[in-house]
Amino acid sequence: MADHKNDSKYVPTLSEKHSGIPEKLLSKAQEAKAHVLSVRTKTGDAKPRAVVYPPGVEESVFDKAVEALREELGTEQVVLNDQPLEDGWYMEHPNTHDMMYVLDQQDLVPSAVVYPGSTEEVQQIVKWANKYRIPIFPISMGRNFGYGGAAPRVRGSVLVDLGKRMNKILDINPDDYTCLVEPGVSFYALHDEIEKRGYDHMWIDTPDVGGGSVLGNTIDRGVGYTPYGDHWAVHSGLEVVLPTGEVIRTGMGALPGNNTWQTFPYGFGPYSDGIFSQSNYGIVTKMGMALMPNPGGFESYVYTFPKEEDLTQMIEIIRPLRIGNILENVAQLRHVIQSIAVTGDPRSKYYTGDGAIPIDIIHEAASKTPLGDHTWIYFGMSYGPPHIRKYKLDIIDAEFKKVPGARRIDPATLPSNHYFWVRDRIASGTPDLQELRWVQWVPNGAHIAFSPVSPIRGADATRLIEMARRRHDEFGIDLLPAFIVGLREMHLIVNIHYH
Repeated sequence: MADHKNDSKYVPTLSEKHSGIPEKLLSKAQEAKAHVLSVRTKTGDAKPRAVVYPPGVEESVFDKAVEALREELGTEQVVLNDQPLEDGWYMEHPNTHDMMYVLDQQDLVPSAVVYPGSTEEVQQIVKWANKYRIPIFPISMGRNFGYGGAAPRVRGSVLVDLGKRMNKILDINPDDYTCLVEPGVSFYALHDEIEKRGYDHMWIDTPDVGGGSVLGNTIDRGVGYTPYGDHWAVHSGLEVVLPTGEVIRTGMGALPGNNTWQTFPYGFGPYSDGIFSQSNYGIVTKMGMALMPNPGGFESYVYTFPKEEDLTQMIEIIRPLRIGNILENVAQLRHVIQSIAVTGDPRSKYYTGDGAIPIDIIHEAASKTPLGDHTWIYFGMSYGPPHIRKYKLDIIDAEFKKVPGARRIDPATLPSNHYFWVRDRIASGTPDLQELRWVQWVPNGAHIAFSPVSPIRGADATRLIEMARRRHDEFGIDLLPAFIVGLREMHLIVNIHYH
């Protein structure tokens, strides 16, 4: 197999690989990869590695177990993790460790990787793990960067990579607005398939970057940016392999011959789906999902606010608008430093001194951008026909402009490559790639995310930002905060950059 890791022109496409990029995003992906390679100074270790064995498992027992699993699944589907650890980049990420590791690169690595091709083979793997007392760690596609990637929590676990061979879109129903997917279906792939079938009356909902697993993101309770942004809330029906190797289907999926598995999530009796989200109580092999009706029109907008202390008033304004669904999607209030970092230019372009970058330097840089100087920025979208949008947008404009100095930016003044248009595509259900450019704020950039939750209250927002700023100042690192507001709660997304 050719080695493409240092070839900036090569990016796998969906036609080549389940985790690839859509053809229409290929040039953007090539540009992103070239940018990552241009600022990378780290070189990999090309030496072969010894296998890291699971804790408490003798080498002879492990070797015997691996041979037994190869006999069941095929030699090529069970691979020892004894090769150099390559970090790759977003579209060519490793399944051997966390691409953005915080500890030593080898601290959280699997002993081997296994590639099941069906629910039945996942059952075989679970029963095998029970027999030999070997820990296993399933991933869908391993792209939850910032929260661990593909790194197993127990060093030496056997990693079960569900995405490589279980990547089928099993159903898209244009009448019910539902789909049924396996773990290896990315947001890119689902969007691409809906377009190919000509279902322009349906949208998907996508997170900031579309390469992750629809199933994996949902059972991790991830979010996107349309009114269907709470992915867990719009899933319907799971197929799960339990720790015993048994299979269950939740909701209506347990009833033979029914046709409502993706349309009625609850079924009859106790509702068990929740125990399989953010948990290790089972391996989810299929999931149903609701798709959003095309609203018949949409309009993105962006407001800027001049002062740090505007945060408290803004959150108080956002709360009733969000609860009342005048703000129809996940509300995003981001700090000016993100407006600068998301361009992809490194921090060193603006500041090479010690400690956090002085805020006056950030404001000076912002003043030279199409948005002008600001401290907070709000990205939003209104959905529906023009008269419906106007009704909601007029309310939003009147409320936001209660903040002195608030400005609504005319999208016509923004160049086609501006970040505003990335938010426009994502909020209208079209996956993109540009979001991760801010990771290159530091050399060999990586990030780990910490996202505390609070009510939607100005006082809480102020306390959260002050707490985050104190800790960042303590360690001399830049704070790139964003408030993401759901219906009745908000997360402060703290992306801690390091290299």
